[in-house]
Amino acid sequence: MAPLRVLVAPDSFKGTATAAEVAAAVARAWQAVRPDDHVRQLPVADGGEGTVDAFRRALPEAVVHRLVVPGPTGGDVEAEWLLLPDGTAVVELACASGLTLTTARLPLDAHPRGLGRVLAAALDAGASRLVVGVGGSASTDGGVGVLRELGARVLDSLGEDVPDGGRGLASAERLDLTGLRPSPARGVVVLTDVSSPLLGPHGAAAVFGPQKGAGPDDVLALERGLERWASLVTVDPATPGAGAAGGVAFGLLAWGALLEPGAAAVADAVGLGAALRDADLVVTGEGRFDGQTAAGKVVSHVSGAAAAAGVPVALLAGAVDPDADASAFVAVAETVRAAGGLDEALARPLHWVAEAAAQLARTVG
Repeated sequence: MAPLRVLVAPDSFKGTATAAEVAAAVARAWQAVRPDDHVRQLPVADGGEGTVDAFRRALPEAVVHRLVVPGPTGGDVEAEWLLLPDGTAVVELACASGLTLTTARLPLDAHPRGLGRVLAAALDAGASRLVVGVGGSASTDGGVGVLRELGARVLDSLGEDVPDGGRGLASAERLDLTGLRPSPARGVVVLTDVSSPLLGPHGAAAVFGPQKGAGPDDVLALERGLERWASLVTVDPATPGAGAAGGVAFGLLAWGALLEPGAAAVADAVGLGAALRDADLVVTGEGRFDGQTAAGKVVSHVSGAAAAAGVPVALLAGAVDPDADASAFVAVAETVRAAGGLDEALARPLHWVAEAAAQLARTVG
């Protein structure tokens, strides 16, 4: 069989393996089956988990900064961010205020103050531009926690600060921006992986609240709180993407940020276009391939870019939703199917990623 130039460009398998871990497992398994192929690893992200790592791998001259910040549901966590040579800071919500950092899901009380603390640290370090990936949040507070760490105050009818989290929004009466730090000179770009508005049946509470532990009554309470919060802010809550990260994107819009599709921005940073020109086949993947994949996720962007370049694409996913359209891929493998069930796939995720990758390698051969 003729050797192939294989580009391995996955997203993380959320909560089980990073994009870099998945890419390495795929590459090892692939070369075990097809040792003559040239395999290149290019882990990517969409603004969620792995965004900082993708930039760091693509830009080794970037300086890594670490600090301890408040975790989303209590306790402290260590977060990191990057300072690029041009003064841009790359910040990732998932490593400061992400759902994977929680041991118990507290949908009404979780907050993103950790992300705000990282942004403040980046400003203190002299960052002239902020690139903020906001996927993977644990909270639904409309971004209030972030703005608080940047100097804003959200007050109740007595002039007291409202409690953290979505629960506190119910008593919000006034937004005080007197102490809000100015955004950096070259602006703030928010990388999102969804186009959801802040409110309504497709908004932050209704769509993503249940993923964070919210029951029907919690979703209703969060929606009412977000409505109250939106009434205090001069940003249109219907803005596509404003509902990202439980509304963190909405809060950052109030700070003057611009929203951009995360997958495209990260792909540009890591050089996906150039890598595709040297590839005969792309292997991409994510934890679950479903209807949301087409709404700005890594797999959608990678497969679209590969199609434009005339390069066939194979999909490796934890699981493929029965209703999802996978017809664009030349081959598909699932770790759940390879493992014989979800529990085993989650118990040894990288082992089954490798097994699924080996299946793909034999298929394309």
